[in-house]
Amino acid sequence: MNKKISKEILSHPLQSKEWGEFRKAWGNKVVFTKYGLITFHKIPFTKYSIGMFIKGPEPSQEMLTYLKKLAKENNLIFIKLEPSIAFDDSSEGREKIIELLHKNGCVRGKTLFTPTTFWIDLDKSEEELMKSFSGKTRYNIRLAQKHGVKISEDNSDKAFKKYIQLTRETVERQGFYAHTEKYHRLMWKFLNEELRAKNEQPIARLLVAKYKGEIITAWILFVYKDFLYYPYGASSDKYKQVMANNLMMWEAILFGKKLGLKTFDLWGREPGKGFTKFKEGYYPKVIEFLGTWDLVTSLLYWPYKWAEKIRWNILRAKSKFVKPGF
Repeated sequence: MNKKISKEILSHPLQSKEWGEFRKAWGNKVVFTKYGLITFHKIPFTKYSIGMFIKGPEPSQEMLTYLKKLAKENNLIFIKLEPSIAFDDSSEGREKIIELLHKNGCVRGKTLFTPTTFWIDLDKSEEELMKSFSGKTRYNIRLAQKHGVKISEDNSDKAFKKYIQLTRETVERQGFYAHTEKYHRLMWKFLNEELRAKNEQPIARLLVAKYKGEIITAWILFVYKDFLYYPYGASSDKYKQVMANNLMMWEAILFGKKLGLKTFDLWGREPGKGFTKFKEGYYPKVIEFLGTWDLVTSLLYWPYKWAEKIRWNILRAKSKFVKPGF
């Protein structure tokens, strides 16, 4: 049995007004409901769309009834739900929500966010946190400091341009699919530049690591409510021996503490992957979410799923011959 953690995420940057404005500019229809922000994604060459309700609240019967009506009115064949509610491993709560979802025609869906993530408790002292890290992680932090790596917040155009360059290098080097440069620039505009222009605190912040005066690592962090998030990062392969990423994570933790934030969400966990192993060195707590659910509102959902499976098989086969671009 699983119980909701008392420190439930009641809001998320992907439910913010700014994120909604960004998605609108990106080309999505965006609906701000009393339950949260929902984006519509057109299915090419059809009159139909898909609804995405990502990082919303705990589903209720009232909410699900409303979403079904919204889907019918807007030709949505389903609405993808990834509620931002977290559970521990010890007691009840999860099963009742899943029963409600099944009762309303929801089925397990293809994930956008990983079903588990890592949290670091920023209320702990610096000494407690450092002691909790693995020996290798502590060693690498000290090594980066010894090499003279310097971490700072830098939201300048020059630093963001370097972030774009490093992201392109990282995508080409590691061969993974990432959002395009246009997507990153538009996201930065709405979550950083426009807020700074209004003398408001930005949601997106850029942390950079410099070595010998050159930016070799750049991370975009989100600051929202009392959470710090780590959604995007890129680095150069040029000076990997100086362990800038290890110091960057430590300085990101200190950055969150300085802002008075409570929790650092490391934005996903994929067991066995290299970057997940990197995160594990900071001894974060594993947090489980409700998972991904598709609220099916049309019989067209099933042929859509079949077509999507074929599309992904083609993309996987293609990736063996064509490197991902940025």
